[in-house]
Amino acid sequence: MTGEAAAEAAPTGLERAAYVSLLTFAAATQLSIAVAGIFLTLTAVLWLALVIRGRERIQVPAMFWPLAAYGAATLVATVFSIDPRTSLIDDKQLLLFIIVPIAYRLLPGRRSQAVVDVVITIGALHALVGIVQFGILKLDNLADRPHGLLSHYMTYSGTLMLVACTAAARILFRQQDRVWAALIMPALIVALATTLTRNAWVGACAGIGLLLLMRDFRLIAILPVVAAAFIAFAPPSVNQRFVQTFWSTDTADPSAESGRDRLAMIRTGLQMIKDHPLTGVGPDMVRQVYAGYRDPDAVKQLNPHLHNVPIQIAAERGIPALIIWLWFVASLVRDFVRRRRTTRLPSLPTAGLACVVAMLGAGMFEYNFGDSEFQMLFLLLVTLPYAADRTAGTVPAVRRQRAA
Repeated sequence: MTGEAAAEAAPTGLERAAYVSLLTFAAATQLSIAVAGIFLTLTAVLWLALVIRGRERIQVPAMFWPLAAYGAATLVATVFSIDPRTSLIDDKQLLLFIIVPIAYRLLPGRRSQAVVDVVITIGALHALVGIVQFGILKLDNLADRPHGLLSHYMTYSGTLMLVACTAAARILFRQQDRVWAALIMPALIVALATTLTRNAWVGACAGIGLLLLMRDFRLIAILPVVAAAFIAFAPPSVNQRFVQTFWSTDTADPSAESGRDRLAMIRTGLQMIKDHPLTGVGPDMVRQVYAGYRDPDAVKQLNPHLHNVPIQIAAERGIPALIIWLWFVASLVRDFVRRRRTTRLPSLPTAGLACVVAMLGAGMFEYNFGDSEFQMLFLLLVTLPYAADRTAGTVPAVRRQRAA
């Protein structure tokens, strides 16, 4: 058996335990941050045991280095934070970056497709939960929206957005195993619509629209048809939310207030950046200094973050951290575009590209990269294209010897 074949063979022993633990973590990212945290910790321990036992050199994809540099910039911002202790506590989220080397090591070849199977299946079940909450439990207004099994509707809609992009990529760019994705796609779209969360709508349209353009630019004609059907058949609250996004003129309307407050938050964040350009005010410090920088046109007295990923990063970590984060994003886009032409599994880099575009689109209106559940699922999905394309030369030496 060749080294590459060994990398794709069914895992046994400690390797199998780590693999199953990682699959469970992949499922839990959409269900419970506590359960996801437990299985990520367990997977990390098993992964480390594998590395030590096989005397392996820890390998990472190229995009991990800008991500690690972003983590270093965050720690520098913490040192110069207005409240270093509080910022250091918030920095625990940097531990999630370990998902990248773990997934890269444990998911070579077609094992990455198994993770996609888990993600879209759990996404389908979670979508049904949200639809029930909207249709039966009457969580159908801006004050009380579907949130699935997660703590907040923003997190729920963000994960649904990523799953929808991943499912769409499988339908459009994979010849096998796409019937299940096609069957659950309507449930994902309906559930996403019922969240009444416009940033996720924007992100999903951007990500899936890109996939349609990449597959065949003529498919973009589907979007006006979908929009017309959406307006014609959507429940009144969903339809009203959609229409008010473009045509609301009532200044007392919550949608108009939300838009006005987001613009005020951007101006507030720019002032923070002007005063602290190099290291920002510190991680998790926006909430503490917001009152002192609050724009006169702001609606809310306080905001925990600025509802915009680039502005939030620059405001709390500095312009250098933002540049490094943009380097990370550009690395993902570059690598996925290149891998589309060389990979055996084209649905994975196209899904990764759609997820990046969706994250950026939604991130203009929501600080999704700072959401732990969203970040866990995002990092896992964007690592899969790299892991799936691991060559024979990257298979650990001990396993190659056994295969021989």
